[in-house]
Order: sequence, then C-alpha cells, then structure tokens
Amino acid sequence: MAFCLFKYFPFGGLQRDFLHIAMACRDRGHEIHVFTMKWEGEIPPDFYLSLISAGGLTNHTRCRNFSKKVCDCLKKGRFDLALGFNKMHCLDVYYAADPCYKAGMEERKSILYRTGPRYRTYAELEKAVFERASHTHILLIAPHEKAKFIAQYGTPVERFHSLPPGITGDRRLPDNAKEIRNTVRKEFGVAGDEFMLLMVGSGFETKGLDRSLAAIAGLPEKLRHKTKLFVIGKGKTKSFEKQAQTLIIADRLTFLGGRDDVPRFMVGADLLLHPARSENTGTVLIEAMASGLPVLATDICGYAFHVREAGAGLLVPSPFRQQEFNELLHRMITSPERAAWKRKGIEYVERNDFFSMPEKAAEMIESLALKKAAL
Repeated sequence: MAFCLFKYFPFGGLQRDFLHIAMACRDRGHEIHVFTMKWEGEIPPDFYLSLISAGGLTNHTRCRNFSKKVCDCLKKGRFDLALGFNKMHCLDVYYAADPCYKAGMEERKSILYRTGPRYRTYAELEKAVFERASHTHILLIAPHEKAKFIAQYGTPVERFHSLPPGITGDRRLPDNAKEIRNTVRKEFGVAGDEFMLLMVGSGFETKGLDRSLAAIAGLPEKLRHKTKLFVIGKGKTKSFEKQAQTLIIADRLTFLGGRDDVPRFMVGADLLLHPARSENTGTVLIEAMASGLPVLATDICGYAFHVREAGAGLLVPSPFRQQEFNELLHRMITSPERAAWKRKGIEYVERNDFFSMPEKAAEMIESLALKKAAL
C-alpha cells in the first residue's frame, strides 16, 4: 500500500490519523510505503519511506509537483492501493481530513482571488479526487462536508464511506487524575485558585488564538489576573505574543510547542478553548470530553455537535461575535456547571465508539483494495 501526504510531523491531527491508520494496516500484514515531501520524527518499524523532492517557490507549486511525481512513482511501483491524506492525483482512496476547498473559497474569497495560481492549483487537486469521472473512494470523517463535495463536483454517493471520529485510549481520564492534575499545575505555576485554559492545535490563526487572547483581556480584572492560557501546537507565535503585550496579558500566555503529553494537560486544565475560524472535524473536542475537560468552541467545528449532544460545554454561534465569546468564557469560568460538563463529557464518550477508527479504516481500505484487484 502506498500512503501519500505532503508533510509528516508528530503533532498534526491529519498526521496522527495517517500514522494510526497506516500502523493498523501494517499490523494486519500489509506493506506500507510512504511518499512525502518532509518527515519529522521517528519512522515506525517496517515503514518504507520515500522523500520526494518537489521543487517550487510556493507551497501550492510544491504540492502540485509532488502530486505529479507521486503519480509517476505509483505507476512504476505496482502498488495494490494508493491512499492519500491530502488531495492529489492518482489516488484509489482519499482520507478526507480537510473540508471542501472550492466551497470554502467561494464563501470567503473574491472572484479575483479565484483566478490566481494558488486557488487554481488546490482546486485542480481537489477536482482530481472528487470529480464524477474519478474513481477515487473517499473515507469521510466530517459528514456535513459530503453535501458540499457532491454539490461542487457531482461525486457519486457510493464513493463515500463514513468513519467515526478517532481518539486513542490514553485520552480517557486516568485513575490517578488528581495526582496528575496537581503535578501539572505545580510544574507550570498554576495555583489552586487560578483558572487554567488550554488550546491544542497547530495553525494558531485558524484555531482562533487571537480570539482567545481578546476574551481573556476582556475578563474582569480580578478574574483576568487568575486566568492563564497554555497553547500546545506548532505555529508562528510572534504576532500573538505582540497581541498579548498590547492587551497587557503577556504574563497570562504560555506557548508549549508541539508535545506528545497532551493528555496530562487536559487533566490539569479547567477549560478547552477552540474558537476556530474553520475546522473540518475538531477531534480535540472529543479528546477533551474523554478526559473530563469542559469545552468552549465555535459551532462551525465539524464535531461541535458532539459537545452540544453531550452537554459537555458551550458553543459560540455563527456568525462569530467577539463580545459573545467573551461573555461565554466569563460564564464558563464562573459557572457551577463545570462538574456537570465534566461528567457528561466522560459519559458521552463512553457511550459512543470513538476509539476504533483506525481499525475500521483499515478494514475499509482492505475491502477497497480487494474490489480494485477484482476489476
């Protein structure tokens, strides 16, 4: 099997899904060949890694060139199945980690922007997967995006295959949660009467970090001085550090970078903030619920409905208004409902299947490979 993605780094949601699915396929006896432009971190045992040099001055040019080069490799390699985690040509299966690009650009960008090379490149790569003439099957993790793809490309319904959200068992609240919570808060200087906010995810602008900083600055002075925000993820921090200084809350903000011990921070924190501008799924919302961490997120997140159905926090309605987000943050920090939000989140996750996604994906991929072989 050929697994294709633009870049791998250990702390991205798409990248984690890729790794878990690839390992599930490997454990079922399949040979895993990975094609990527860049790999950060350890390479799992029995993975065959091919680093593809895709020249170009811009990201979209490199992605286009990568797609072309991978196509050539796939044609020469006699692979039984080609699975992509980014949109590109020559895929048998695409794992739909990202939303419909064309629909999103029509909503947010001008016609002039959509004549540019960046738009044309990404629209072309998306079309290669979803157009009616394509044979690519789609592993769907965000049900609400299906209608958008069909509206834009006329994709036959039978090419879509739904998967449940996927989180790992280490996100469950551990038996020694109280001990972990005390250790984390002591390690990072969070007093017992202080409120620890957490944001998790790479791409800070998309995740709405600026919105979180503005909301913290908008808290009453006494409460603001007892609130700290910790940010886990990979991204450029300079503009947000400058914003925090301007808002006089620089001492309330800590960047932790990408980390592999996110569960302990979820146990130590009091609230997950996820005021994302765009979010195809938002697996972190379910991870927070599993660990008993109440959630405050925008309702545009693909998995936001799980927070609502569980009663595990509050959602910021669209269109986003900063003042409304500020008020909801204040309410959640001071609310006596925190214990109920925590309990309901844990109970909801345990009632639903959120832990078997990689295995179900592997089964589906196997089935599609067998169908392809039979043609």
